[in-house]
Amino acid sequence: MTLNSETGRLRHRADSSYSCGEETRNRLIEVAIRLFGERGYEGTSTRDIARQAGVNTPAVQYYFDNKEGLYRACREHLGATADAYFGPMLDEAEAILQNEQASREDMIEVFSRMQETIADYLLRDDKAQQRGLFRAQEQAGRGGIAEDQQNLGTRRLTRVGAALVARLSGLSAEDPLTLLRLITANGQLMVFHIVPRATLGAIGWQGMDEDNLSLLKKVVREQTRALIDSWHSQGFRAQPPDMSKTGEGETR
Repeated sequence: MTLNSETGRLRHRADSSYSCGEETRNRLIEVAIRLFGERGYEGTSTRDIARQAGVNTPAVQYYFDNKEGLYRACREHLGATADAYFGPMLDEAEAILQNEQASREDMIEVFSRMQETIADYLLRDDKAQQRGLFRAQEQAGRGGIAEDQQNLGTRRLTRVGAALVARLSGLSAEDPLTLLRLITANGQLMVFHIVPRATLGAIGWQGMDEDNLSLLKKVVREQTRALIDSWHSQGFRAQPPDMSKTGEGETR
């Protein structure tokens, strides 16, 4: 057993002698991700999670202490999954950023392939919809814990993406405009992840099969290239309108 640093209680290790071992723990997490995504944190009971995982309710306390511990484990699992999935692509992007000889076309290409990797992770995987619902509940404030919702993998993805946008637009990576551009560029994909039914229905698609995913990635690549070209051509930071001039020429 190990000591839970947050609760001060002993937690049984997943590889202990408990009858079902790590397989049971993973099954509880998978079921919990689905139910938390469908019902939100408050609408999901540990009894329902245990029942659908095919175990007794005390198994939740055995592995996770309580519902909050299970919810944290779900977030940790999703974060680890994202880290493993995006790691190789982010390594490649960071290598491009560190290469002083890298051209603008090199950076555009790696940024586009980062978006394609995001598309595959969000839309191709058979668990993608469950991850999307879980994320949507958190974004709507119906998650289980009020903490930073970015895991390490997501923070790295944001940091590398912002660095690429900064190099392509001539701004700093910390500039709010850089982050706005990154978020809106990737928003082309996120809408299919967060609200898939409405988005796919608007197009008349029954689902995201390989042909539809390929077409989506092609369109996003074209649109992202147009965005990058527009950022580059502006050559300056957009300034807010001067409200002091509003109404000039009018009777005051």
